[in-house]
This record gives sequence, structure tokens and C-alpha cells, in this order.
Amino acid sequence: MAWDHEVDLLIVGSGAGAMVAAIVAHDHGMSTLLVEKTEQYGGNSAMSGGAMWVPCNAKMLEAGVEDSRENALTYLRTVTRGMVPDEKIVTYIDSCNDMLDYLLGKTHLRAEPMFTYPDYFADEAGGTTGGRSLEPEHFDARRLGGDFYDMREPAVQELVLGRMSMTATEAHHILARHPGWVKMTASMMARYWGDLGGRIRSKRDRCLSLGNALVAPLRLSMIDRAIPLWLETPMEELVVEDGRVTGITATRNGKPIRIAGRKGVVLAAGGFERNQEMRSEYLPDPSKAEWTTGSPGNTGDAIQKGAALGAKLDLMEHAWWGPTTVVPGEWNARMLVVEKGLPGSIMVNKRGERFVNEASPYNNIVSVMYEKHSEQSPCVPAYFVFDKTYRKKYPCGPFLPAAQQPDWTIPATLRDGYLFKSDTLEGLAGQIDVDAAGLVATVKRFNENASRGVDPDFKRGEGLFDKFYGDERVQPNPCLAPVETPPFYGLLAHAGELGTKGGVVTDTKGRVVGEDGNVIAGLFAIGNSSASVMGPTYPGAGATIAPAMTFGYIVARHLAGAGDG
Repeated sequence: MAWDHEVDLLIVGSGAGAMVAAIVAHDHGMSTLLVEKTEQYGGNSAMSGGAMWVPCNAKMLEAGVEDSRENALTYLRTVTRGMVPDEKIVTYIDSCNDMLDYLLGKTHLRAEPMFTYPDYFADEAGGTTGGRSLEPEHFDARRLGGDFYDMREPAVQELVLGRMSMTATEAHHILARHPGWVKMTASMMARYWGDLGGRIRSKRDRCLSLGNALVAPLRLSMIDRAIPLWLETPMEELVVEDGRVTGITATRNGKPIRIAGRKGVVLAAGGFERNQEMRSEYLPDPSKAEWTTGSPGNTGDAIQKGAALGAKLDLMEHAWWGPTTVVPGEWNARMLVVEKGLPGSIMVNKRGERFVNEASPYNNIVSVMYEKHSEQSPCVPAYFVFDKTYRKKYPCGPFLPAAQQPDWTIPATLRDGYLFKSDTLEGLAGQIDVDAAGLVATVKRFNENASRGVDPDFKRGEGLFDKFYGDERVQPNPCLAPVETPPFYGLLAHAGELGTKGGVVTDTKGRVVGEDGNVIAGLFAIGNSSASVMGPTYPGAGATIAPAMTFGYIVARHLAGAGDG
């Protein structure tokens, strides 16, 4: 077959995993190319919190935080509930630190452990109270030049006032009002508005954090190596010759093009969260694309092309779940990460009844929403209810605390049909269409227990992770306070997600496995295009991105060593 362009390793997608595969392959002597179908690179990685879940990492051990391979394996085996082949789990635990050390030593990426951020199920065997999740350090976008503006922007909920970036550690200090939080906030604002060159060009903060601070140094490392990245180049088909995937057909500049991947083609194009047809086929019902926080390019193309070649699919009914709120006028849903566990709030179903520990990990919230959803007791959507005290003290969805953003300053588009408000619980129930008697009874019982700092129904605030997003100034339980001061407020909480986690099945080398159990020669997959090594669960912050990066690293090294995929 005649090719328009040839490289050793061809990568479809441009997230962190794709970039790692390209960098490592290049460093091992292979020519590489990334093709990205949208006009911006970075995908979900750029929009994410940017954390990497890497147990036993050198930085946590250097700081005296204990961890071990045995604990990490025990923890991951426990929370994945036997749904992931053990050899995949072992491969991940034994390779993620090699990946991290390589990047910290050979690229512009810098990262530090979040010592106070616990595993999402820290109370399970092998769990830790912090240190396994690392977040990237701030990165100066000016180092990327004009290439910065081709990177996908952060999710709006990650930005202060929709503009200024902050790390997860900084956000926690500000929310908890730790000593120095006012100075930290003032410094952040001074830095942003003092960047006159940046303000002239756009509102985007050039002091990057979170997912942008992960993708940017990897992109700069690609630029150092002259690794090409083609935007607006969607894959159309996988090319198979003599039973082996040898390249793809794509569209570039409006014209068809054939690109060869002599040693392999890597599918790293994300999941299918933006594809309503695939959501309806695979995810629990009901499910809507408008509930996702995922990148607009994630429509499952790579998964579909792999399946068309006979690839086995797995975990297609699972996602990186989290309750979301759909804000009028915003193209992307916002996930309710912090809001749901703060004191003075509850989440209820259509009957006005609580059904979950609201402070538990966000993945768990939506899993329970679907598990308990029925015609008699609908939980999708759920309803997030809070009172005047909560509204005054805490941010929620698109709103700053009422102390900084009084209700009268909220635009009519957000007051009418989005943020519901009433002087009585019965009135609020009528607005959000839940059973009034059920809501009143639920709040009465909740308040009686919350005033004593206990939740006998769902044990909210008892777990290590619960407390992280609570208000430590509220005692004896940082996650509990009565919902008692009118007016009362309500928001719809949808069964959303950060992205889907089902995809083509891969082996320990990242090779795509067919329905017949044999590998499909020349075809690899990583990230959300592949069935997740984390199975149905979410072990900790960065458990999405770090596996994508690790298996990108594994694929590149495998091809460099074996030569033939």
C-alpha cells in the first residue's frame, strides 16, 4: 500500500498517555506522530485535576510516608473486586514508578505528592492517608509560546472566577481557610492581573495548574524532540495488511491521507462519553451526554474501530462517575466534588429520601444512584438540598459563597429553573418536584442526628476521605450540620462522569486482545480507549491518568525492545 506519511509509532489521541508513549518511543530511537481529531490537544487530561496515582513513589518515601508494594497490591485487588486480571494489576504497580521516574528525570514535568489527600477508600486494607496521588507543579505557559493556545482549556470549575488557576493543594487551603489563605488568594489575583501580556491576549491564566500543568510540560518535551502533533486530523479507518494493523486512513486539511505505523498503532483517543448512541447502548439508563464533563472529542471512535476488527470489549457499563450539575449557558457539565460533603447539605431522591453517604467518593455516589434507581424510588437525577447557612459559607456549582455573591447578584438565567429557592421545605419540594412529606421527614431525622455529629443511616463523615472535603471548623463532624435555616435551596444532581472507562481489552503490554483471545498484531490501546486496569472503581486521585501514562510507557518500551508488536 502506498502511504502518504510513515512513522514507527502512530498514536491516535493527544492526552497525557499519548504524549508519554510518543516521548518514550522517540527516546528509544523510534519516529512518532500524534494525530488529534479536534482543534485542541490534551483531551480529558488537560481538563482534569492532573493528578497521578502512583503508590510507593520515591517522593512520598523520601518524606517518610510509609507505603509498600504489598499494600498497594492488596488495596488495588480489594477495590477492583476481582474484575481485573491480576497480571494487569501487578504490571501497573510494578511499572508506574518507572514511568514517573522517567518523566521527572527526562521531561519538563515536575510533581509533588499530596500528603493530606487520602486514597478514596483509605479505610480498606492497604489504603493510605495520603502521598500516593501526585499533582503537577505550576507551569509557565509562556514557555510554550503560541502552542499554549492550542491546548484544551481547563474545566471551568477548576478556575477561580472562571479565570485563575490553582492547584488542588491551594484550593484545599483556601476552602478550609487555613492560616495564610487570604494572602494566597490575593497573591493569585495579583499574579493573574499582573500578567499584562496574557490579559491582552486572552483571559486564560498562563500560570498553569492541574491538568494543564500536566499536559503543558509533556507538550514542551515533545517540542524539544521535534515530535509532530497534527490537530484536526480525525482517524477514519484502521488499515490491516496480512492480518496486521499497519496504519490508518485519516482526513487532514480536508483531504484523505494514509499514515503508516510501521511498528504499531496506539489507540489513545479517550472514551465514548460524548456519544449518546453508545451511552444508550452500554451505560445504565438513563444516561445523557450533556451530563458529562469529558472532552468534546470523546465519541468512542477508537473503540468502535477496534471492535470492528474483532477486539474484545469490557467494562463498557462503567465510567469514572461523579454527580454533575448542568449550568445554563455552559458547554460542559460541572462535577460536584467538594460541595456534596460540606455540612448543611443533603442529597435526596424523588421521594425526598436520602440514599447515600454524600461525602463518599464521587464515583461511589453515582454508582449508588444507579444501584438504587427504580420506578418506585427514582434516584436519577438526584436533588442536592442545602440551607442559608451553607449558601453563605460555601461555593456551590457556579456560585461563590453568598458572603461574596449575594442572591440578588445571580443572573436571571441561573435563578430561573436552575437554582431553586424557597422559605419552606415544602415550597422547595414543589419546585424541584420531590415528595414534600418525604423531604420534610428526611430533613427532620437528618437534623436530629447532625446536631449530634452522627449519621447512623449512612455514616457520613466517618471515613478518612469524607473528612478531607469537610469543613474542619465544624465539630464534632466536619461533614455534618443541620439543614435548618431558611431559605432552602436545591439543584439537580445528574448521574454524570469524568469519562467512560470501558473499551478494548489489552494485555500487560498494551496489545489489543481479540474476542478469540489472541492479540491483534500491530494494535495497542491505552487510557479510556481501553478497559481500565482500575476495573469498576476509582482507587484515588489520578487513577485515570497515571494508568494511561504507565501503559503508554509500557507500549513504547515493549516496541523498542521487541521491535515487532
